[in-house]
Parts: sequence; C-alpha cells; structure tokens
Amino acid sequence: MEVQVPAKQKRLRRLRCSVQNYDWGRLGSESTVARLFSLNSEAEVQLDKPYAEFWMGTHGSGPSFVIEEGEPRTLKSWISDNPNVLGDKVVEKWGSDLPFLFKVLSVAKALSIQAHPDKELARTLYKLQPHVYKDDNHKPEMALALTEFQALCGFVSLEELKIVLKDVPEIVELVGNEYVNQVLDVSEQDGKEKVKSVLQSIFTQLMSASKEMVSKVITKLKNRLQMESQVRQLMDKEQLVLRLEKQYPGDVGVISAFFFNYVKLNPGEALYLGANEPHAYIYGECIECMATSDNVVRAGLTPKHRDVQTLCSMLTYKQGFPEILQGVPVNPYTRRYLPPFDEFEVDCCSLPKGASAMFPEVEGPSIFVVTEGEGTAYVRASEEQVREGDVLFAPAGTEIIFGTSSQLKLYRAGVNSRLF
Repeated sequence: MEVQVPAKQKRLRRLRCSVQNYDWGRLGSESTVARLFSLNSEAEVQLDKPYAEFWMGTHGSGPSFVIEEGEPRTLKSWISDNPNVLGDKVVEKWGSDLPFLFKVLSVAKALSIQAHPDKELARTLYKLQPHVYKDDNHKPEMALALTEFQALCGFVSLEELKIVLKDVPEIVELVGNEYVNQVLDVSEQDGKEKVKSVLQSIFTQLMSASKEMVSKVITKLKNRLQMESQVRQLMDKEQLVLRLEKQYPGDVGVISAFFFNYVKLNPGEALYLGANEPHAYIYGECIECMATSDNVVRAGLTPKHRDVQTLCSMLTYKQGFPEILQGVPVNPYTRRYLPPFDEFEVDCCSLPKGASAMFPEVEGPSIFVVTEGEGTAYVRASEEQVREGDVLFAPAGTEIIFGTSSQLKLYRAGVNSRLF
C-alpha cells in the first residue's frame, strides 16, 4: 500500500477545536464537552452555561484550527493547501476536504425529533432554504456511548404500534378513529408499501395537529399517567414521556415518542443512523461521527425552526429495533465500529498502565481525541506527549504507536476502511 504523502508531512498536527453551547447541553460543571474544550483550548469553563458539542473537523459552523508556528489557520484551509494529506482515494471521492465530522456530545435534555436528508433532498433544501439548511450534503451518523446513553430511534414494529394505539387513548383523540383503525386493520401480509403508507398517514396526522389540541391532549396524558403511577409501575416509555413533558411542555414530540424505539446504550455500544431516519438523543454522553454536514430537519421537542411537512414526507418509515454495534477488536486494546457508510469509522482504544497499541498506516486521514489519562505518541523517529483534551490530525499513510505509563483512553475517526 503506497500513499503519496511526503515524509515531512507524516507527522501529527495538534488541533484547537470548537464548542457549541446549545441549550440541551450539560452545564459546564458536569459536562465532558466542557472539560475537553477547556483542556484543548485553555479556555475557562462557565459552570452555569450549557456545553453541548465539541467539534473536530472542517465544518464552517465549528471549525478546528491547526496549531503551527505563526498564526493558527483552519484545518479546512490547511487541507485545501495540502490535499495529499487526505490520500488519493479520499481526494478522488470527496475532493480536498475531510469527509467526516467528529464530535463529543454531553446531553442533559432531549434534542429535537429530527432526521437528516439524503444527498438529493439535501441539495434541494439547500437551494430552496439556504438560511435554514446550511450545506448540500447528507448526514449519516453514529453515536458511541461514553456513559449510559438514551435515544429515540426509528419506528416501533407494527405489532407494538397496535398495542400503543390500544393503550394510549390520547393518541386516538388527537388523530381520530379513522387513522387508528387503518393501523389496527393492516398487517405485514398487506405488503411493505401498504404498511408504510398507513404509518406515514397516522404519523403525519399526529405531527400536524393544532397546538391547542396537542396541549390539551398532553395535559390529559400527563394527568392519567400521574394518577396511574399511584397504583402501578409505569413502563419505561411512559416514564420517559413524563420526563419529556417537563422539558418541553405541550410539545407534540412528547406524545410522538410512543411511535419510536426507546434505545438505551451501555458504554462502548454504538447506534448508527442513515438518512431519513427519525431520532432524538435523550440523555447521556457520547462520541459522535458523521458525514461533514449540519443539515437537520426538525419536527418536535425543540424551540427551533420546525419543518413538519418535509420531515413527514422524507422519512423511510422503516419499523423495528435498530442494530446496536459492539465494536470489533483490532488489537488487544482497540475496538472498531464500522457503520454501513463510506465516510467514517470510529476506533476506541483503552490502554492500561505499561501498554501500547499501534495504529497502522491507512490510506485516509484520521483525527484522534484523548478523553482520559496521558501517554506518548510515536511517529517515525519522533515522539510527543499527549494528554486528555488533545486532538490530533494524522495524514494518510502515518503509522502511530500510543503508549502510557499510567493509563490512556482515546478515540479515532477515519474514513471507513471498506473504501480501501
């Protein structure tokens, strides 16, 4: 394997990265994002301010900067001047920009019910509403849990949805008997398109209900569940709905949660999301990787712009529980998470005292973030100290060995190895 990167460029570049203070983030005093950002940029953390996302990459909404002698410059402009650091295949497929965006998320309250458009829809939305949809790329993504991580993701099975409609009278009141009966009467034997059509109809009806009607029905739902909790143990989804109602009172997203799978990831488990799949992160901290885009179509659990019509028309309406990735061992200390997307993969490396791990040279670029501990990175004949909060860019064709005399935990994002 030969990657045409000059030897002098086969070294690590330290990055200074950006933070996003969205209101759903954890407060600075308890946010991993705040801690990493503070260590990375030597910035003071405001303890009572939310720190939601730590961005590592080239996206204009949260750029990273290469720390070199002289003026810092954006990673995007540095790559643009040195495209060979991406490797030939990456440049051929995506041009002279990083195809992935790497993040750490600290989630205190639910993010919006949302989906990310495929490439064709992204181009259309960007053309029609560039003030809302900031780029023309698709945004498949993967979340890898650092703590227990909760999310709503994809539609529940037809069988489960029928049980929901029988057990939650407030949904019937909101959408009407006609739509409910269509779901109760349909079966898998009627074919995928028929089931999809019925699900799309009832979900669109739900999400399009008037604010007044939604608010009234959610108040009824809340009162019923609070009364029933005196005499029975509420189910997980019911408890979640009450939590969401406290965070977003009167929001249609509260009642729509019954339509989605409630996923709880343990640390080290990952969830991937393709284009046009509905989801909402609920609580916890994770590493996230995605194609380089910030396109989001929202329809609930948010004070931001909602585009209900676009969301309801774009979804795949696939049903059933999502695949959970456990990671595949690539050496004794490293697991690799491979989603079905070309743009990215993620490695998790956890080194105990005295251990080392090699990351062999690959034909694409990598970004590493150190989340715990300290150690040494060895590249060619040089070595440098790394510690929590450090973010490093590795050009294509760079072999790296990490070692530690205490302990070291780091994550790597790179182009999916299935591409090479």
